[in-house]
Amino acid sequence: QVQLVESGGGLVQAGGSLRLSCAASGRTISRYAMAWFRQGPGKEREFVAGHRWTGGSTYYAWYVDSVKGRFTISRNNAKSTIYLQMNSLKPEDTAVYYCAADQWGRESQVATTSYDYWGQGTQVTVSS
Repeated sequence: QVQLVESGGGLVQAGGSLRLSCAASGRTISRYAMAWFRQGPGKEREFVAGHRWTGGSTYYAWYVDSVKGRFTISRNNAKSTIYLQMNSLKPEDTAVYYCAADQWGRESQVATTSYDYWGQGTQVTVSS
């Protein structure tokens, strides 16, 4: 079992930045594919960014089009922590953000059903 705990959410003005963190425990996640999803008011949960091991010390990231160039996903395996740096935030980024883990480390997964473990979420609110 893997436990995931998100932090770093909050209220920010449009154009501002936040960095979300997801601390993992229970198992080593260095070879897990990790992702961030979000769920806005009245909306379905959607994929935001993913990060997977591709061999050696190399990782690959993929993003939903709406956040490309603004958000960056990264990880620190020594701290078992995943990050989502969010810049140039927009009101439409307002959502609960969830961290998720795919124990099989599969490539470029964007469906919620591809992920085995989930955090409890952290609220991000962007005011206009």
